Amino acid sequence: MTIALPTTLELKIDLTDKQFLQLCQNNQALKFERTATGDLIIMPPTGGTTGDRNADLTFQLRAWNRQHRLGKTFDSSTGFKLPNGADRSPDAAWIAQARWDTLTIEQQDKFPPICPDFVVELMSPSDPLEKVQAKMQEYLANGARLGWLLNRKVKQVEVYRPNQPVDLLMFPATLSGESILPEFVLDLSEIW
Repeated sequence: MTIALPTTLELKIDLTDKQFLQLCQNNQALKFERTATGDLIIMPPTGGTTGDRNADLTFQLRAWNRQHRLGKTFDSSTGFKLPNGADRSPDAAWIAQARWDTLTIEQQDKFPPICPDFVVELMSPSDPLEKVQAKMQEYLANGARLGWLLNRKVKQVEVYRPNQPVDLLMFPATLSGESILPEFVLDLSEIW
């Protein structure tokens, strides 16, 4: 008999921040997150197509930041300790330099205790939309100033901003970083 397991596991396990960091370091082939209530979320590595698209997304953000030098960019393997206690890893993120500089070297080296100013989630085919939407709302509630949820399956983008309704964009060719990421334009031709 074959037992079908969910692609993402959520477990109720009490771990200290130190234990959680050690778990992540000891199991680098897996991606871990924790909810604000401490539930452990174990996600498999992404497939090749999603990984390729995510690499392009991170590349474009990093290239813009290298040119403008306004902050720090992060890829999907970076975990952040949000103010609500959750440990989250957006697919791409950016933090303004002034905010990053408020952290100690030790804080920067672990899971930085800060919510990124800008976050992107690139849905994998197995991601439940409602869970990723809830994660985007969590980023906003914890201080994110701009967020993009990219749904490749339907070529749709949800744009998240504080205290505003979510904007739904169908088949956009580009996305603007607005005032948060001045002059950044994400070319979606390689993402879709």
